[in-house]
Amino acid sequence: MPFFAYKARNAHGELVQGVLESPDSGAVAEQLFNTGITPIEIAPTKKPALGGEGGWWARLTEEKIRSIDVQLFSRQLYTLLKAGVPIMRGLAGLQESAINKSFGRVLGDIRESLDSGRELSAAMRRHPEVFSAFYLSMVRVGEMTGRLEDIFLRLFDHLEFERLMRERVHTAMRYPMFVVIAMAVAITVINLFVIPAFAKVYAGFNAELPLMTQILIGFSNFMVRFWPLMLALVVGAGFAFRIYIATAAGRYRWDKLKLRFPIVGKIVLKGALARFARSFALASKSGVPIVQGLNVVAQTVDNAYIASRITQMRDGIERGESILRTAVTAGVFTPVVLQMVAVGEETGELDSLMDEIAEMYEREVDYELKTLSSQIEPILIVGLGIIVLVLALGVFLPIWDLGKVALHK
Repeated sequence: MPFFAYKARNAHGELVQGVLESPDSGAVAEQLFNTGITPIEIAPTKKPALGGEGGWWARLTEEKIRSIDVQLFSRQLYTLLKAGVPIMRGLAGLQESAINKSFGRVLGDIRESLDSGRELSAAMRRHPEVFSAFYLSMVRVGEMTGRLEDIFLRLFDHLEFERLMRERVHTAMRYPMFVVIAMAVAITVINLFVIPAFAKVYAGFNAELPLMTQILIGFSNFMVRFWPLMLALVVGAGFAFRIYIATAAGRYRWDKLKLRFPIVGKIVLKGALARFARSFALASKSGVPIVQGLNVVAQTVDNAYIASRITQMRDGIERGESILRTAVTAGVFTPVVLQMVAVGEETGELDSLMDEIAEMYEREVDYELKTLSSQIEPILIVGLGIIVLVLALGVFLPIWDLGKVALHK
């Protein structure tokens, strides 16, 4: 995505400058407004260089900043602020002890920004590739309410939840992906090397081959002749798909389609609802207005389709509709969520009930992920069995037919 340099005024009328990565200038303006800053000027710019020493090779090989670095930073900063350590001294200590040197340079830049009079949220906003819009909005709320240390503790819990979700998904998908890749490699080897060898033997029989064998030999000949083209098409399709889902329309359609996938779709939906409930509860407990809260929560669900429905909820609430009515209209929430929203809105305990919804869906997602391999395994076994059956029939039917002919002679 392109980068935009901005000049803006904060709540105290002070000039704030920085660089943000966003699809367009309108999205930059919206992000600034959501964090309490009024933009004055927004212009395209190049990606900001951080550090820059060592030249392009050093920047290319430098250690990447991971989410765990931001998570640990949040927990450490909470501990320091709670102990009464001034934020400048705390950041200096964290910078010196940072294991990830790239993140240490980010902390150094934040310190320089604070020295020049910027607020912490404005200083962090200079690094959108490190701190998400939700993270920045929560820090901004902590500055406004004077509860910055509590915000960092809640952000640590939120990032821990996100990390566990990603790890569970990767663990659950490891076995199915290994089986699929192994099947693809086996099919390629058989078509490129095994079937051509059998085809030479069958050519000496001077007999009509079974239909299944003809199909296998025809497909094998096609692969042997055009495998560079097929490889180029597969690689090109992969790049085209990545470019497509990088667009707003492509990401929206792909995320909507993912919800319809068998087995995986319900896990994606429950995971998104768990993120929504956890983020909404966090924003609500931190004192974020509900309209602004929904706007930043939409950026945490990791699904463009559901995010658009949450944005639709925000628009409905701005028109004066109730949370329950807008949630029903959104059409993505389960009856359990809607019932809890109704009770929470009636009793004023919406944040607590959202926490319970998040815990419920976290448990369900955890169970679904633990049983994902066992759910996919029958499908993989059936698919593997069909492939083996087709190959066996295609390869051995001619030999079987020749054997019967020899017995009748």
